[in-house]
Amino acid sequence: MSGKPSSSSYSRRQALGLIAVTAGGGAFLPAAAMAQSSATQASPYAGLALFEIGAGVCAITPEVTEGPFYFDPKLERADVTEGKKGIALAVRLQVVDAACRPLAGARVDIWHCDAQGAYSGYPGQGDGRDVDTSGQTFLRGWQKTDASGIVSFATIYPGWYRGRTTHIHFKVFPDDSSVMTGQLFFPDSLSEQIFTTVAPYNDRPGKRDTSNASDGIARQAGPLSQAALREVEDAYQALMIVAMKPG
Repeated sequence: MSGKPSSSSYSRRQALGLIAVTAGGGAFLPAAAMAQSSATQASPYAGLALFEIGAGVCAITPEVTEGPFYFDPKLERADVTEGKKGIALAVRLQVVDAACRPLAGARVDIWHCDAQGAYSGYPGQGDGRDVDTSGQTFLRGWQKTDASGIVSFATIYPGWYRGRTTHIHFKVFPDDSSVMTGQLFFPDSLSEQIFTTVAPYNDRPGKRDTSNASDGIARQAGPLSQAALREVEDAYQALMIVAMKPG
């Protein structure tokens, strides 16, 4: 895999306080759905564990703007990389209702920029707004949730572009007549480490100008839209619950 920081030079667990989660398959829920004590933690996903869904109340995931770069590539696929270079990232989303019941068969779309901050399918990309990616479909795709409400995508850690913090867009279509639009965000400390030390992220002359705290959309989305991260072999895994209000 391309350019993952070595554990000898960088201890993510210690330096960033990233969230360790239980290894294995199955469903996952935020600590907020398990105990009110998690409110004292820095993230609602602190202490995240993988286990079978039970009764409870899941806080509704905030909806935010779709942004200017969505289109439907009509590609149902788990791997959306299309050869794009970067740190491997597995995105695992679980779609549930307000009672934490999994929503099976919901369509989930994701899309995000590459390591250089460019989206596929549009002109005017890149730092100089001179990159045309029209007709391309990298870092886009959709899948339907399984019986546990889960979808998993293979992609790369997203880059940045001016005016926005690091994020991944998603849409959830629980049926043909409704849609929920959101964004998933990453720890600033991890993004900064990657963007300044790892190729191809650090091949850019400029420095990112927007953090989570200074991004209005990230502030609107709040802590429920922050990914829980864990380190796996040669990659990261980003986990998030998407809890939807009744249609």
